[in-house]
Amino acid sequence: MASTVLDDECDYLFKTVLIGDSAVGKSNLLSRFAKDEFHIDSKPTIGVEFAYRNVKIGDKVAKAQIWDTAGQERFRAITSSYYRGALGAILVYDITRRGTFENLKKWLHELREYGNRDMVIVLVGNKSDLVDSREVDVEDGQSLAQQENLCFMETSAKENLNVEDAFLQMITKVFKIASQKSLEAKESNEATMQVIDGRKEMIYVVDEVSASKQTSCCTS
Repeated sequence: MASTVLDDECDYLFKTVLIGDSAVGKSNLLSRFAKDEFHIDSKPTIGVEFAYRNVKIGDKVAKAQIWDTAGQERFRAITSSYYRGALGAILVYDITRRGTFENLKKWLHELREYGNRDMVIVLVGNKSDLVDSREVDVEDGQSLAQQENLCFMETSAKENLNVEDAFLQMITKVFKIASQKSLEAKESNEATMQVIDGRKEMIYVVDEVSASKQTSCCTS
């Protein structure tokens, strides 16, 4: 069972990303999850911004580093490099704009081209509070998620509906994969212990294709 914690100690540090078209509500989803805030006049993200949130899973603490990537076309060449090393992704569309749903295939292609091969992807249909303006049915989201083997749910950052559940589902699944890889690394002597500035760090290769290393942190 996952829950949130306030301290800065963690056993695992994960990089995750929020992606999707501009103005689908990515920044407000992150703001709601990280700070429990919603900004009606939220401005478009330029480049990349990020926030942290600690989550307790069993007796371990996972720190999610969540990157909010710009949805505008002119920034996509920049943000593609940020997929590398990410273990989880929230893929967002706006249920009131059909075009944002139709563009999901392009975002999925980028994720799978640049992202970790074991990446956990949660498909999110945001702005579920705007039911009168709906252009994408729940069944459309469910069908795409089933085709692409994704988790799926609809959210409302404004009304704080399912936002926590979407992020925690992603983080919990990432934790299970990463902890299993950590165990396998230890058993095959691929993990090494180092003491850096008085802190013990477990270093293990998560994706040999990208040569990206994820680090777990803990106090000595």
